[in-house]
Amino acid sequence: MARLTVDDDEVVVRLSGREKLLAHRRQVRVPLAQVRSASVEPDWWRVLRGEAHHGHWLPDRFCIGAWEYPGGRDFVAVHEHGPVVLVDLAPSAPFARLAVSDADAEAAVRAILRTL
Repeated sequence: MARLTVDDDEVVVRLSGREKLLAHRRQVRVPLAQVRSASVEPDWWRVLRGEAHHGHWLPDRFCIGAWEYPGGRDFVAVHEHGPVVLVDLAPSAPFARLAVSDADAEAAVRAILRTL
């Protein structure tokens, strides 16, 4: 399962080996200066907007990769069980938001908010 961490001055999405293959990336790094907010969403399917652009998904199971919607692009690594860390980003960031299923979503959000 993916993990969302704070590494120096960046928010980092660390993907598992399988997720790296499915998402076609090793990780996602975004400067903390581009983070606008962070929260926990209890229902994983609520974070999805638009449609898959680059990555893989299995309906009602998981979605991993870039999703496009009329307002931009999101990076998602979400699974059917557990809460999702939702990070809204500035317009200059590579994605509009990050949505990551994290085993300890509350701790991930606290780590991000501590640095803002």
